[in-house]
Amino acid sequence: MTSKLAPCIKLSNGQQMPVVGLGTWRSYENEAEQAVKDAIDIGYRHIDTAFVYENEHEVGRAIKAKIAEGKVKREDLFVVTKLGGIHHDPQIVEHACRKSLSNLDLDYIDLYLMHFPVGQVYKGDDNVHGSGELSDTDYVDTWKAMEKLFDLGLVKGLGISNFNAEQTERILQNCRIRPVVNQVECHPAFNQKKLIEFSRQKDIVITAYAPLARPKPAQKWPAFLYDETAQDLAKRYNRTPAQICLRYLIQLGTIVIPKSVRKERIAENFDCFDFELSPEDMQLMDRYNSNTRLIPFTGMSHHKYFPFNTEF
Repeated sequence: MTSKLAPCIKLSNGQQMPVVGLGTWRSYENEAEQAVKDAIDIGYRHIDTAFVYENEHEVGRAIKAKIAEGKVKREDLFVVTKLGGIHHDPQIVEHACRKSLSNLDLDYIDLYLMHFPVGQVYKGDDNVHGSGELSDTDYVDTWKAMEKLFDLGLVKGLGISNFNAEQTERILQNCRIRPVVNQVECHPAFNQKKLIEFSRQKDIVITAYAPLARPKPAQKWPAFLYDETAQDLAKRYNRTPAQICLRYLIQLGTIVIPKSVRKERIAENFDCFDFELSPEDMQLMDRYNSNTRLIPFTGMSHHKYFPFNTEF
């Protein structure tokens, strides 16, 4: 079992964020708790969750157990969670953050993201995924309420998720505390190079969710994990296609948060930062980009703040 730690990217607010984290979307109950424990044992120090994932309790229990064991200290960990769509009303943003802190059993969150620019009508915390009724709340007003969480010491850093360049610019023009991260779908088939470059110019780091595009082994999909080019690259570097993919994204300048609940896969995904792809092989990986979004959020596509109607 590896005990090495991932290198960190220094965010614009001075925080150090590990370039590899554990994604936990669709990791539930005991499965989520064990995955986080395994990840910390392997060397992960960056754990990503969200209110809408409904596993903050399990993530928190795993963290508490590993701190109690003496495996890590709280300050060793970089914990990310997200403001749910139902909590966009500025009057309930602090309540939502404190709810996540309670779920996680933590005193502070390292990075708190607005999960999506489109909000939903609040009908109680138990209505986690909303009723389908979208809210007109301006995400800038939500952001200004999130800034107060930093003032209260509840969060160390703030960020956004699923925002396009225009929306990001609007936040930057109206904020007191700048977003340090934008977490978006990003993988070789949807490599987000234009958004990455825009964000770099604004001193915002892209976190890549679904970095392996949620593979379907039975269908040998996506191609960048299964085709002949992927296999040849893996052999040449003595790595797996998944490790090649994650390394490609890291070299593009992103932070990656692959999700798995299998210990051997969690370990494999972590072992992706101590080698380098040549410029020629980076160009080879670029060829997989088809600019095709895997997760389109089409149920919100009619909303005025829907982010995916622009090029990037």
